[in-house]
Formats: sequence, C-alpha cells, structure tokens
Amino acid sequence: MNTFLLMFFLIYGSVHVYAFVRVRQAFLLGSGAGALLAILFVLMILAPVVVRVTEREGFDLAARVIAYLGYTWMGFLFLYFSASLVFDCYLLGLKLFGMVSSTDTRWLTPSPRTAFIGPLLYAFFAAAYGYFEAQAIRTKRVVVESPKVPVETKFTVAQVSDVHIGLIVRRNRLSRIAEAVRQANPDLVVSTGDLVDGQLDDIGRMSDQFIELHPRFGMFAVTGNHEYYAGLGQSLNFTNRAGFRVLRDEILPVTDWLSVAGVDDPAGGGWKRHGLSSIEEKILGSLPRERFVLLLKHRPAITDQRLGRCDLQLSGHVHKGQMFPFNLVTYLFYPVRTGLSRLTGGGFLYVSRGTGTWGPPIRFLAPPEVTLFELVHGEHSAVNLTGWRG
Repeated sequence: MNTFLLMFFLIYGSVHVYAFVRVRQAFLLGSGAGALLAILFVLMILAPVVVRVTEREGFDLAARVIAYLGYTWMGFLFLYFSASLVFDCYLLGLKLFGMVSSTDTRWLTPSPRTAFIGPLLYAFFAAAYGYFEAQAIRTKRVVVESPKVPVETKFTVAQVSDVHIGLIVRRNRLSRIAEAVRQANPDLVVSTGDLVDGQLDDIGRMSDQFIELHPRFGMFAVTGNHEYYAGLGQSLNFTNRAGFRVLRDEILPVTDWLSVAGVDDPAGGGWKRHGLSSIEEKILGSLPRERFVLLLKHRPAITDQRLGRCDLQLSGHVHKGQMFPFNLVTYLFYPVRTGLSRLTGGGFLYVSRGTGTWGPPIRFLAPPEVTLFELVHGEHSAVNLTGWRG
C-alpha cells in the first residue's frame, strides 16, 4: 500500500507540474499569480490525504465535499493531460518533419495558448459527459451454453464488481445498482471484489441495499485489493452484513451441477506463502470435470494451472481504464480484453468494466455495468452477447 501511495503521488504530482508549466506558457503569469496557482495545485495534490484525515476525525460532510472536489479535479486533470500529450506529439512530429524536409512549419504550429485551451475544452466536455455516464448503470446480458448445464435449465448469475462504496458511491447509486439486479431476478448474485473503497466510515447502513435482494441460491463475493486497503476485518464485516458469503480460496457446491470458487486477492499476501497458481490448482483440481465451475477472481490474471479447470471466470479490477485512454495503461498490466474472451484449454473469461467508480466520479467511454450471465444447455461450450439495457 505504501508503494502504491508513493507511486500515485509521484505520478499525480508530476501531472500537476506539467499542467503548471502549460498554464505559465499560455498566459505568461506573473510571480504572484504563479504562486497562487502553485498553492492551489499543491492543495489538490494533497486532497486525498485531507479527505482521509477529515473523515477519520468525524467530519463526514466536509470529507465528502472535499472528496467530490478533489477527485473530480483529478479526473479533469488526467483527461486534460491525455489530450495535451496528443498536442505534444503533434508538435514534436511537426518539428521533426520541418528538420528533415527543411520546410517552414510555423504556420502549422499552434500558439502556446491554443495548445493549452484545446485540451482544456476537451477535458471539460469529456469530464461533464463522463460524470453523467458514471451514473447510468447498464445491464449487459451474456448467454453461456455448456453441456454441463442440464437440459431445459436457464440459470442466471448477476455480477457486480468494483462498486467502491465509500464517500463518492453512496446510497443513491447503490439503490440503482440493486434495482438493476432486482429487475433481472437472478438465481445467484456475485461480487468480484472492491465492493468497498478505502474509506469505510459511515457506510454500514448501506448494506441493506443488497441484503434485500434474496436470490434463490444466495450471494457470493471475493476480496479485491481495496478490501485490504480499507481494513480486511471491517470489509468482511460489511460484506457479510450485506448478505454475501465471502469465498476465500475455497469452492462450494451451489446446485447438483454448479460449483462456485473464489480466490483471495494477492493484496492479502497469501500468494507469497503458497503461490497463487498452486492455490487455484488445489481448489479447482478437487472437482470432477463434469461439474460447471464458476470462478470468482478480482484480478483478470490467468495461470497455466487454471486453464481447462473452470468454465467461466468472472473478474474486474481494471474498470476498462474508467476514463479513455487509460484503458491502454491497464492493458499493459493485464493484457486481456474487457468483456468476454475464450481461453486456451476451454472455458471463458469475462472482465467487467465495473459497477461504481474509484477516485473521480467520472467514467468516460467506459460506462458502469451489471452483468447477467444466463447459463443454458448446449452441446458445445459457446456464448452469445445479447446487448445492453439501461
């Protein structure tokens, strides 16, 4: 966690320095205006820390206000940064072209002010759109055919992932998520990690949003990295009170043909003692191959030992970057596509875009989803994406 925070503030601070330089170039600020802007940027860099301290001292309303301001600014700044880098690449390419071809490219070169205002306008409209997109919970249906599912059976599994209940995701958002699940009337509800965020104060009363769902075959969850960041004991207590059975490196029969397995997130450190692949191999290898195995795993990582041992793995964690183009960054760490993939050795992997938001209350070109999987009988394993609702 300390390494994560160090890297976060190093990157976040560097982006602020970049933006500060761009503002100075665009408007030629004097020393007084420059000092005020620097102070403002330092306050924004420290906002996540101020949020946590304020909340810990019991000032919940102040913490929520600072969180909205600070994290919205974070989203806006990263959108500006990504667009400004495009301008930088254009300017660099133009300069290289002029050097190689001995062509005067000054007439194609935007002024520093134009190079600043263009990305700024993009960031403003993208952030505004992304704020409303984050509120619109979509329902996605995926039909999974398997010979392991009994004939004339249609078993529905609802997946939520990366809800991040905390200062930003509150009761109103949870009620929309719960309503999307309730309308689907699933047989089973699963949470693939990060149900809670790093701040757990004053969220206990929100657990009733899930406990009222009452799916026929229960609700199961696994830990994500944020369950550990928030404090594992508190996180498990909240998840249990919400009605979920937390699967921690274990597998349970749900019907006479379906078993659900769940593995702990590596943030807990158990994989260092036993090896993540050996844990999965142990729990998945204990079942007869004729049973349909549903694996819940927060991070969309695939181990060689897991291939062919489960029929459908549900994961989250990457949020599809949450704001374009940061899906390109998450792909560097988890080179799998968001959505559905067929795996070598049999079975499928589904990576959710997530149902809530982490940090900025913004989703740009990565809308939140509740995913419904209809397990039906088929002679061969196959899938069919049936579209969106909401």
